[in-house]
Amino acid sequence: MRTYRYFLLLFWVGQPYPTFSNPLSKRTSGFPAKRRALELSANSRNELSRSKRSWMWNQFFLLEEYTGSDYQYVGKLHSDQDRGDGSLKYILSGDGAGDLFIINENTGDIQATKRLDREEKPVYILRAQAINRRTGRPVEPESEFIIKIHDINDNEPIFTKDVYTATVPEMADVGTFVVQVTATDADDPTYGNSAKVVYSILQGQPYFSVESETGIIKTALLNMDRENREQYQVVIQAKDMGGQMGGLSGTTTVNITLTDVNDNPPRFPQSTYQFKTPESSPPGTPIGRIKASDADVGENAEIEYSITDGEGHDMFDVITDQETQEGIITVKKLLDFEKKRVYTLKVEASNPHIEPRFLYLGPFKDSATVRIVVDDVDEPPVFSKLAYILQIREDAQINTTIGSVAAQDPDAARNPVKYSVDRHTDMDRIFNIDSGNGSIFTSKLLDRETLLWHNITVIATEINNPKQSSRVPLYIKVLDVNDNAPEFAEFYETFVCEKAKADQLIQTLHAVDKDDPYSGHQFSFSLAPEAASGSNFTIQDNKDNTAGILTRKNGYNRHEMSTYLLPVVISDNDYPVQSSTGTVTVRVCACDHHGNMQSCHAEALIHPTGLSTGALVAILLCIVILLVTVVLFAALRRQRKKEPLIISKEDIRDNIVSYNDEGGGEEDTQAFDIGTLRNPEAMEDSKSRRDIVPEALFLPRRTPTARDNTDVRDFISQRLKENDTDPTAPPYDSLATYAYEGTGSVADSLSSLESVTTDGDQDYDYLSDWGPRFKKLADMYGGMDSDKDS
Repeated sequence: MRTYRYFLLLFWVGQPYPTFSNPLSKRTSGFPAKRRALELSANSRNELSRSKRSWMWNQFFLLEEYTGSDYQYVGKLHSDQDRGDGSLKYILSGDGAGDLFIINENTGDIQATKRLDREEKPVYILRAQAINRRTGRPVEPESEFIIKIHDINDNEPIFTKDVYTATVPEMADVGTFVVQVTATDADDPTYGNSAKVVYSILQGQPYFSVESETGIIKTALLNMDRENREQYQVVIQAKDMGGQMGGLSGTTTVNITLTDVNDNPPRFPQSTYQFKTPESSPPGTPIGRIKASDADVGENAEIEYSITDGEGHDMFDVITDQETQEGIITVKKLLDFEKKRVYTLKVEASNPHIEPRFLYLGPFKDSATVRIVVDDVDEPPVFSKLAYILQIREDAQINTTIGSVAAQDPDAARNPVKYSVDRHTDMDRIFNIDSGNGSIFTSKLLDRETLLWHNITVIATEINNPKQSSRVPLYIKVLDVNDNAPEFAEFYETFVCEKAKADQLIQTLHAVDKDDPYSGHQFSFSLAPEAASGSNFTIQDNKDNTAGILTRKNGYNRHEMSTYLLPVVISDNDYPVQSSTGTVTVRVCACDHHGNMQSCHAEALIHPTGLSTGALVAILLCIVILLVTVVLFAALRRQRKKEPLIISKEDIRDNIVSYNDEGGGEEDTQAFDIGTLRNPEAMEDSKSRRDIVPEALFLPRRTPTARDNTDVRDFISQRLKENDTDPTAPPYDSLATYAYEGTGSVADSLSSLESVTTDGDQDYDYLSDWGPRFKKLADMYGGMDSDKDS
């Protein structure tokens, strides 16, 4: 077929008149320029000159995918102006000119240099022109033509996906849609059947089918069961040329999964189950697990378990484990081996999610029998009651029996039991119990007013197995006995006005009783027998557990009797009768005309002034001032003490300040100003003392200057006088030493050794007259005479 078309094209191109091309609407000389030339000749000469004519094609056709070894011939361009002498030159431009398409510039033959692919570019638009080779001017206007690539079937169909994935419910009807596949062909769909695709199934029959034109895959087999087979792999082929022989094809794989539907009921693998549990298992204890199998998955395999029948349906329960889909048998009530040893249950498993269209397969539930055996265990004793309440009178004697408790071993062995009291609940050991028969009796006297209820715990323990014990609460109520006398509710102290009238109420009395009689309190009030006769007051019993004190005469005199003590007897109406005597204090007071008390002291008339509040305030103020004065005085005394610069461990009243430094000669003027020994006028006024702590409280006192040429004696006398009158001097004895070591000083030396050679003998006996403070100095200089004489 390809060979036929190729030769047909060559034949068509080689003919002087085309047969399969599209000619122009007019027969021309080949190029529009000739027409213009023709037009120009008609305008100028009004003549028509007929010339040789040829066909001009505006499109060529070329097959794609040429496999020949030579260039593929496209066609030929020719101008009427070409006389074959080589004076014309053909030029080609446009899509692929010079690369894909070349033209013989002498003959106008066009050839394709490469294999062309219609799928890459189906149409090429080119332009041709004939020019004068010598002048380079066009002899024909530029003409446009088309080269159209004819398609061949060189592309196979390609699916949009390499692998398709689809799902369809199991047990679906025949023809149920699964998925649609699509393949595309790159060939020209308008030319032949190269792009016409047909689908077929290569693998997957007889389960699935595909529509040849649409690619829709459907189920082809009835009742496909997921439990038998879940995955299917289907291979679909797409073939062009309408499926005819020689067409190209492509394939794709479709993985189809059957989804689950609830088409399988749960089934127990066995019809009977048996479990054991001890009778001591508390409610909620798991006994065992049962499981029904379901071939479905997901929510279709969910199972609910329930107890539908059996003699133990009220003693046990079943719950569903959502993770494992197991039924858990649990204890619902307390078990008793001695009462029942074996229970039989009927447990049912069912699906909560049911497909109505599969109900014809049967009920989606199953049942099994569960047999539960109760094992005997050694149980603790069991009391006959959950709690005991006993009563006893508060006047009961020690060892009085209150009541008893009873407990027994529930096991078949009926082991003996002993009783005891939990002493943590009876710290005072008021009660005790007979360990053999459980009788409760008192071990101490009781008092209801102290504690009304006693809450204790009794323990029952098996004698053969002390580890088995149980407890029971015991509540003991103490009954009241009339053993407390009534008494005043408060201490009563009242007053009566001097001008009171007879039978006037001055006070209302109330009484209380610690006892609690069944019929309630009934108190009676009366004056004591010893005060009933000759009393200035009377008692009126109000019969409502209150009484009033009334005056018996008109007027009272506080100067004659300022206070009355009124004994009142209070009695109850219970058995035995209890009574007490309380005293009411009545003061005689002066009152105003409204009866308001003003003064109750007889001394107020004799000393009307008394000690006023202002006087008390003045006395307190004086005491405060005195205390402040004492504190200030002590502070001033402490402040006057001065701290010495050098603290010695010796007696502070006899100190010598020793500096222990070697003088630096007359060059050293920092420690001591020796110039002042000869010239006191040069002494610094602001020089402070070095033997005490400096103070800023007193300014340095300026001293009068001595006369010129004052000797050491006058200088020391002057310094002594200054020290005696200096208020900043220390309060203890001190010695100021003025020493100098060196030679050549303008003030000479004060040394006792040098003074012997320079100044001659000196008399220092006057130092002994200066008192005990200069005794050591007098001893030092007084001994010099004896040393010199020797």
